[in-house]
This record gives sequence, structure tokens and C-alpha cells, in this order.
Amino acid sequence: MSVLDEIVKAYDIRGTVPDQFHGEVAHALGVGFARFTGVDQIVVGRDMRRSGDDLVAEFARGVQEQGVDVLDIGLASTDLLYYAAGSLDMPGAMFTASHNPAQYNGVKFCLAGARPVGIDSGLAEIRATASTVLDGVGPRPAETAGSYSQRDLLDAFADHVVSFLDADAIRPMRVVADTANGMGGLVVPAVFDRLAAIELEVMYGELDGSFPNHPADPLQPANQRDLRARVVTGEFDLGLAFDGDADRVFMVDELGEGLSGSTTTALLAASVLRSNPGATILHNLICSRAVPEVVRELGGEPVRTQVGHSYIKQVMVETGAAFGGEHSAHYYFADNYRADSGLIASMLMIGEMSRNGEALSVMRKPYERYAASGEINTQVDDPRAVIEAVSAHFDGKPQDRLDGLSVDCDDWWFNLRPSNTEPLLRLNLEAVDREICDDRVADMLALITQS
Repeated sequence: MSVLDEIVKAYDIRGTVPDQFHGEVAHALGVGFARFTGVDQIVVGRDMRRSGDDLVAEFARGVQEQGVDVLDIGLASTDLLYYAAGSLDMPGAMFTASHNPAQYNGVKFCLAGARPVGIDSGLAEIRATASTVLDGVGPRPAETAGSYSQRDLLDAFADHVVSFLDADAIRPMRVVADTANGMGGLVVPAVFDRLAAIELEVMYGELDGSFPNHPADPLQPANQRDLRARVVTGEFDLGLAFDGDADRVFMVDELGEGLSGSTTTALLAASVLRSNPGATILHNLICSRAVPEVVRELGGEPVRTQVGHSYIKQVMVETGAAFGGEHSAHYYFADNYRADSGLIASMLMIGEMSRNGEALSVMRKPYERYAASGEINTQVDDPRAVIEAVSAHFDGKPQDRLDGLSVDCDDWWFNLRPSNTEPLLRLNLEAVDREICDDRVADMLALITQS
């Protein structure tokens, strides 16, 4: 397996520095991206990881060799890079490894208008060209190299984010954001400075790619511990937990209790449907059944999708959906070039809290109707074979293969998906109550390990 095969994933590029991802690889990817897009200019940004400067410089060199100009927006969150690609209508490359540990870096690509690039929509072609460059037989440089320029888009991005909110209708509230030494430390204050009614406190706001306080992965409950404690001791109305590149956010209520991605998706769907009656709302197949139920009750049209941003963005194009949400706290907005943004999600939540007037711990209750297992990973020798064995075990029950295996068992349901990169199966299960959920999880884990 080549280094490119190791680091090119389904939705992006991710690898350890410098053994997997280094300057020569970044240069080759620059050539590949320039050739794939066939444009005159590409925008590039990076997160706070220490390897970012050198990798971006080598990537830009590869792009410029092909006669393509590079616009460098410098330190950025991923949703800031998407904003740049959308508002400037040019392809973009964001150097980030998101929530991964400090030794990782990577790239998220998009096309003009922030359209996604995944393995089936460009990454395979980029990888193929980059491979020829690393082998010394790549495309020849252009006669005239492209230019390099820099531009600061932070203020324009902050204005864009705040436009999703009626600032005059916000009630005074106190918000604390744990940015985990990630890019939220740059973009969160820039946005909240525009909201006079909000008192903001930032935890771990220093940009530090070594993540000295805790990992920048709020999906793991342990990484929300400090935020939850601070919400309670500081008597805040809302807590926000951002990941390393600040495109995801998890919400915490005033009692220090976290909201699942499904609960937040349902709450934000209600907000979007209020402004867009009858709109189509997307939810990935791991989300709670409460999400499509809420959407239908409010007059919207729910559409179930595969997991992953490239799939969701494509379905948004096909259906004209106004909003989409994932259990992993990615939230997508049609008016944001169909891209995901944790900050825009935060604006809508603040708007909902202001309109409703109740504490978030009260607001959330109508949207939490079932007991969920969360994602449980099990290592197996042959994930595909296990999925087929589990499918046969539930023969006669309604099943689908939209993404892995989903089975409806009346008062409980589950999805079983293989990892894209490891010999793992990911189980998500939901039931009508906690006792049934816990019992069925135990049954499923026994079935998976015995199959």
C-alpha cells in the first residue's frame, strides 16, 4: 500500500506527520488538485497545527507549478474556508486533521461554490495524479507559474454567520465556548463580538496544535467534562464545544447536560422550518427517529441519507433541502453554500432560545423521545462477513443497505456500518426506553462477536 493509499480517505486526506504526510506528498497533492479543478485560482487555509505552514507552502508550490494562482487566507476554521470557496466561487483546500491528535494533519478539498470533493467525486483522480508526481512521471510544469497572494476574510465570514440571526431579537444570555485550543479560538470571538446581548467566555482559546488541555474531539464525553462543569459553576445559559477545525459544535444546557447531535438536529430543523415552511430536511441514518418525526409534525419533508458530508451535500443539491444534520454534530445550511458550520448552528440555537424564552434543559425535552446506545465500535476480522451474518439472523425484519445494514425491529432499530479505514464495525442502536436499549445492545454485541 502506497502512502497515498494510506492517507486518502472517503471524504478527505488524513495522516501522521512526517511519516505519512510530508512536504513531497503535499506538493504532489497540489499538482493533483490543480490538474483536477482546471481553474485559474485556488484558495487555501490551514488550522493551528505546527506542521501546517510547511505543508501549505509545498502544496501551493505544486499548484503554482501548474500555472494556477494561490490565494492564502491563512489561519482559518474549515467553515471559513468553505465560506471563501463559496463567496469567491473558487476551489479550496483546507489543511486540517480536525479532531485527530497533534501528530496528524490532512486536507479537506472543495470545488467552487464549496461543492464537496469525496473519493467518488474527485479524490480518486487527485490521488492518481499525485501518485505519478511522487513516482517522478507527473505532469510537466506550466510555462508560467501561478501567483501567490494573501487575504483576510475573517470579518466578512463573521458578518455572514451573524446574518443567520436576527440580532435585535436576541435576549441577553451568557454563553461559554470550549474551543479546545483549536480554530474556534479565532472565529468564535470574531462572531460573538457582533452580538451585544451575549456575554461570551472562551475556554482554551489559545491556538495550540499540541492540544495541551484536552483532545479537540467533543464527540467523546470526556472532552466535554471541563465545559459542563464551567457551565454550572459559571451559571451560563449555553455551552458550546467545538472541534479542532471548528466546523462541528456540541451544545450543553444550563444544567451541564450535553445535547446529542440528533437532539440538536431536531431543534435546528424546527428553527429552519419556521423560516422555510414545508422545506426538505436531511438527516443521516444514524440520527434518532425523533428527527424525521419532528420534521413531519412541523410540515417538513424528512429525507434520510448516508453518513458523511460529501453524500449529504450532494443530496442537498438533488432535493433542494434547506438544512441537514448528522449525529456527529455536522449541520449543513442551504444558505451557507450547503456547507456545514458549527457557528451558524450556534446562531440558530441562540435564536431558538431567545424566541422560546425557556431554559435549554426544558426546550430539549420534546425532542428526546428514545434511548440511544451511541456509537459502539467492535474489532472483527471480516466486517463484511459479520454484516451478512447479522442480516441473516434478522431475516424477516425490514432491512436496508443505504449505508451498512439497518434493521427495524419494531420497538428498537439498529445500524451496523464498517469503518472506512479499520477492521471495525460501528453499531448504533435506539429503542423506546433505556432498559430495552441496554438489553438489545448486549444481544447485538454478543451476535457480532460470535458471527
